[in-house]
Amino acid sequence: MDETEFWEIVDSAREAAEGDPEEQADLLVERLLQLDPDSVLDFARHFEARYNRAYRWDLWGAAAVLLDGAGDDVFDYFRCWLIGQGREVFEGAVHDPDALAELLEDFDEEIDGDGEELGFAADEAYEQLTGVVAPDLGIAPQTAEPEGTPIDLEDEEALAGRYPRLWERFAR
Repeated sequence: MDETEFWEIVDSAREAAEGDPEEQADLLVERLLQLDPDSVLDFARHFEARYNRAYRWDLWGAAAVLLDGAGDDVFDYFRCWLIGQGREVFEGAVHDPDALAELLEDFDEEIDGDGEELGFAADEAYEQLTGVVAPDLGIAPQTAEPEGTPIDLEDEEALAGRYPRLWERFAR
């Protein structure tokens, strides 16, 4: 599976779910069940690589603005959700997290920002296909600390200054 196929699967599930992350995860599992186990593992590798790539202080700060705070688990689920938004949003956010102000049509804190179930879709599909737990993907684990310059996630003034467009549009 190449990167284009990965994003096509993510996009088709998101569009069919009409933006609901839980529904998207269910549809993602359904789509992955149509593949062979090796392709499901390829999908999981693509997902994990992007998940690790998004482990950055600047994205964590953007999550804190959007979600009115973001601890460790919340940021983990946010990164899964961000991948679920598709290639354009994901790549745009990695390049410039403040650009999420333009990349997101809207953001409802009640349903958006939490893609925990998306992170388990490939594992679930693999286990249903094979009857065993997915093997290690052979991807280096994320670093102990996020990439980039640390941000005080509780300093509203600093967040507003670092993410002016996001702050203006989404801060509560």
